[in-house]
Amino acid sequence: MLKQICELAIDAGSAIMAIYTSQEPLHIDHKSDQSPVTEADIAAHNIITAGLTRIAPDIPQLSEEAPPSWDERKNWQRYWLIDPLDGTKEFIHRNGDFTVNIALIEKGIPIMGVVYAPAKGLLYYAEGNQAWKEEGGHKQPIHVKDSMPPIIVISRSHQDGELRDYLAQMGSHETVEIGSSLKFCLVAEGKAQLYPRFGPTNIWDTAAGHAVAIASGAKVLDWNGKTLDYTPRESFLNPGFRVTLF
Repeated sequence: MLKQICELAIDAGSAIMAIYTSQEPLHIDHKSDQSPVTEADIAAHNIITAGLTRIAPDIPQLSEEAPPSWDERKNWQRYWLIDPLDGTKEFIHRNGDFTVNIALIEKGIPIMGVVYAPAKGLLYYAEGNQAWKEEGGHKQPIHVKDSMPPIIVISRSHQDGELRDYLAQMGSHETVEIGSSLKFCLVAEGKAQLYPRFGPTNIWDTAAGHAVAIASGAKVLDWNGKTLDYTPRESFLNPGFRVTLF
């Protein structure tokens, strides 16, 4: 099934890129929380949800663009968690740092994940304790790698005083800025050793990257040391967290 999910993410990425490269002006709406949404988000959502219904009709779906009610999902043990276009701000700014995210959750754990960055031609995917990166037709397994001084990857769009204070206490390190769930993937492939996050994220922002990170040997922990959990709950918000080797 993983191969089919990768193909589905690539199809959604193609639809996103058709809009990204179009000369037509981009139409941007805003949701109730003021986060932006474009026709690319909706096109990718439609492709992914239809494809997952075809591939696995018995597994329910939670997509950012059509989240089911709490009553509908509160007893789910296994479900798809989808962000059709993660990094909409990056998409709007045309910097290439956006991804398609599809994860399979089982008993609160992301057991399969696909992260596709269509503008970069990068595909990351994982199942169980194996993770891979595909670029230019070349596929390779990926694993975390230690480095001194550590490279810390941070959000391009979401930096705050708490993050700045944290970095100031970190001693010698380098930082890299990048958007979307690619931050998880940089840790997973050994190009960074830490991704700290204090600002708000939703469960669909993190699940696919989380699957790739843990399959590569990383940990995804909240600031109390507990693994991020995707067991259904009423709120979609995650606590603050860090993706780390230790």
